[in-house]
Amino acid sequence: MKLQQLRYIWEVAHNNLNVSATAQNMFTSQPGVSKQIRLLEDELGIEIFVRSGKHLTRITPAGQAVINMAGEILKTAENIKKVAFEFSNERRGSLVLATTHTQARYILPAVIQQFMEKYPDVTLSLKQGTPPQIAQMVAEGEADLAIATESIANTNDLVTLPCYQWNRCILVPKSHPLAQQKKLTLETLADYPLVTYINGFTGRAKVDEAFANAGLAPKIVFTAADSDVIKTYVRLGVGVGIVAHMAADVRDDDLVVIDASHLFEPSITRLGIRKGTFMRGYLYHFIEKLAAHLDKDTLDKALVAANKQEIEQMFVKLELPKR
Repeated sequence: MKLQQLRYIWEVAHNNLNVSATAQNMFTSQPGVSKQIRLLEDELGIEIFVRSGKHLTRITPAGQAVINMAGEILKTAENIKKVAFEFSNERRGSLVLATTHTQARYILPAVIQQFMEKYPDVTLSLKQGTPPQIAQMVAEGEADLAIATESIANTNDLVTLPCYQWNRCILVPKSHPLAQQKKLTLETLADYPLVTYINGFTGRAKVDEAFANAGLAPKIVFTAADSDVIKTYVRLGVGVGIVAHMAADVRDDDLVVIDASHLFEPSITRLGIRKGTFMRGYLYHFIEKLAAHLDKDTLDKALVAANKQEIEQMFVKLELPKR
């Protein structure tokens, strides 16, 4: 059994069983990939893939178990490389962040700027997506850290840690009837068309819960994943905006910002790390700059915790910073 054979079956499984695409991605030949998969199957005495002619049609149950274990072996092999690299040059490497637009636009710039000043030889990449996509990127090793508010806490392959809490504000044009009100109610908001985040993004669930608990049916007429897009449609008069308070920029001087923290429960942005990740020195540094309470000792304890409940207990008495 060879490591490259395990890499082939892993990549084929994650390329929709397309051997040609796998070969192209791995800069090798299609016959070579097919041959190595056959050799592995012969050695193990099982079929990993079901075939129809020359095409792979599905993964067998035994094959899925082998592919899952192959993924763990490949992650371990990658960690071995990182360990060697860490000891040969601890200030070089790469860091891939997976996050949402709001975090990338309003929270991360200052953190990234400080990080790059301290680690100029670390290549940093930013990938954006939905919370489930972000979690999957990290779980599959395509990114090092997931930073999001929504469902990453429910991903079994990740250790998730609370970073900070935040709430919402209301945005309206200066000419809007609500512009002169200092303290809004949910009943007042429910009388107006609303513009906010799509389901599953940036704490949208907290908004829905607040209205539902008050027995109100809000008129949400437009939704988007991007705070700046929401602002655009508020400016067009489509509706009253409900956005993360961190998204209220000083450059939005044509809009009136009204605090809404008394209307909605705060949301918590979390950090997700793949279980078994080798923590390089600069990775610790980045996380602590993002959330000061997540220092090296705290991270190390969380990464070896037995379960999610044990991790949550570590932070139960901590008052998270507000953004």
